[in-house]
Order: sequence, then C-alpha cells, then structure tokens
Amino acid sequence: MKTALVLFAEGSEELEAVTVVDILRRGGVTVTLAGLSAGALRGSRGTQLVPDTTLDEALTHNYDMVVLPGGQPGTRHLQADVRVLKLVQHMAQQGKYVTAICAAPSVLASAGLLDGKHATSFPGSLDAFPQVVLKSDAVVEDGKLITSRGPGTAMDFALILVERLMGKEKRLSVEAGLQR
Repeated sequence: MKTALVLFAEGSEELEAVTVVDILRRGGVTVTLAGLSAGALRGSRGTQLVPDTTLDEALTHNYDMVVLPGGQPGTRHLQADVRVLKLVQHMAQQGKYVTAICAAPSVLASAGLLDGKHATSFPGSLDAFPQVVLKSDAVVEDGKLITSRGPGTAMDFALILVERLMGKEKRLSVEAGLQR
C-alpha cells in the first residue's frame, strides 16, 4: 500500500490540502493529514480542519510521499519548523516523492532541495531563490520533486501525484470518476 503524508499548519491553503487528500484517497493511497500542532487548525480562508494526527506522531512512520500545501501564513509556519525541513530533506535523500504547491515550494527551496532544479510556484514565492530554475507550468516535475502553482492547479497536481504513486491506469480511473 502506498502512503502519503500531507502537512497542515495554521493558515495553510485548505483547498489545496483537501483536494490532494481527497484525490489521493480516491486513488487508493493511504493518506495521513498531519497538523503542526494538535487539534483543529484554521486554514488561510478560515475553514477549520481537524488533522488525522500531529506531525510529531506522523514522524514515527514512513511514507512514500510528502505533500506541502501553500497558503499564508501556513507556508511561513512550515518554513519555520525545523521538523518540516528535516523531514523533506530526509525523504529526498531516501528517494521518496517530495511535493509542494502554491507558496510551499519555497519551503523546499529553504531546505536546499531546489538548487538547480526546475520548479513552479505561486507567482513571487520563489523570487528569493535565484538558484531555482523557475517554470510557469501548472505542475513541474524534476525527478521526484513535484511542484505546482496554486489552488487552481490543485486537481492537476493531485492527479499527477496519484499517477506517480499508483500508475497511469489508476490516475485515469480516478479522473474518469471526477467527470473532468
């Protein structure tokens, strides 16, 4: 069974987090939504989500993929959390999928994972990182690093994540059920 860890901080973009969790689960991936702290967390648009577990608890398990939703101030919270930076670095070293959408690719850049790599993000989010080869595509893959631009690209991003973990046939099956 393939597994994915989706992180959620106070102020993360709830549309991105929920879309990714939903689509991955439709694809048969075991998904854990982990909050940086315990209890309900309010997203960037005011919606409260109750994560499955805390990041500390989630870190006791292994995953095939980690997903960072964007949004503000959620991205800043992810970027300031040493546990998150160590997690993405560790997963990249293990050859696992490390993915981020919207402003969250800046977390990957802060962790040194995007140096010389192709990536995309919400406009302006990677401006402080000239070492990133910035692309304007909706979703950009560079090896097992996958980035996406924002809430409007969340469905495409999530479907690519399903394809990478479960194969093209599963992605097409999930996509057909969505009536795209």
